[in-house]
Amino acid sequence: MTRTDLDGTKPPRTPSAEDFAAVQASPQFQELRNRLRRFVFPMTALFLTWYLGYVLLGAYAHDFMATEVVGNVNVGLLLGLGQFLSTFVITACYVRFANKELDPRAAAIRNYLEGERA
Repeated sequence: MTRTDLDGTKPPRTPSAEDFAAVQASPQFQELRNRLRRFVFPMTALFLTWYLGYVLLGAYAHDFMATEVVGNVNVGLLLGLGQFLSTFVITACYVRFANKELDPRAAAIRNYLEGERA
């Protein structure tokens, strides 16, 4: 006799350490990991370069950063606001990428691990 949840469905099976090791070595998991890395590493490098540029400009290009654009709004303020904007854009890009590329693959791997296999 099998145990069922209150709604009549079977609970997911608990994967063993061997199951996790086998999945980690599988081509599906390697592809998932590679797709994540191909997005995260370049995006991180781009953002850190952008942030470092902002910090260096603030430290060494005072006159440029103090250049007024409109009224009391200067280049430094606009670049600082650009840091916040770029953070939101990167987050939105990652969410879109994860929903489209990562989540379906991760769900397939999870279903494989939790499903019943002979």
